[in-house]
Amino acid sequence: MHYNQEDYLKDRLDHQIDWYSRKSSFHHKMYTRLQIVTIIAAASIPFLSGYASDDTPIIKVLIGLIGIVIASITAILSLNKYQENWMSYRQTSEALKHEKYLYLTMTDPYQGEDAFQVLVQRVEGLISNEHDQWTQYMKKHQQEERRVEG
Repeated sequence: MHYNQEDYLKDRLDHQIDWYSRKSSFHHKMYTRLQIVTIIAAASIPFLSGYASDDTPIIKVLIGLIGIVIASITAILSLNKYQENWMSYRQTSEALKHEKYLYLTMTDPYQGEDAFQVLVQRVEGLISNEHDQWTQYMKKHQQEERRVEG
């Protein structure tokens, strides 16, 4: 398929900007929500501990459950890399927007007859870089799993 400039900007570049922006927002929201729950849960433990006694075993159980929630959320945050993904996706989205605006204003490096080809190379390089980072993370994660299993 041969893209002209208008199709590439609309179908590829704008689509990628939108995708990275949506993914960044999702990961930001998840990270923030889970962190808020963790903070509130951790803050409630000292409060509840003041009411714990031999006469109130339910409070001791509740404190234990809150500890489980905190440990679980911490593991989920680590596993899903919400903060890292939020930042990475936001960075890529903003870099793509930057390239688009430089191109639309014909600002360096988008001066001359080959401006569209330069845009495509730079945009595809940004997208490829993001994909390469994801691939490296997945390989590292799989190696760690194999090491733990082996």
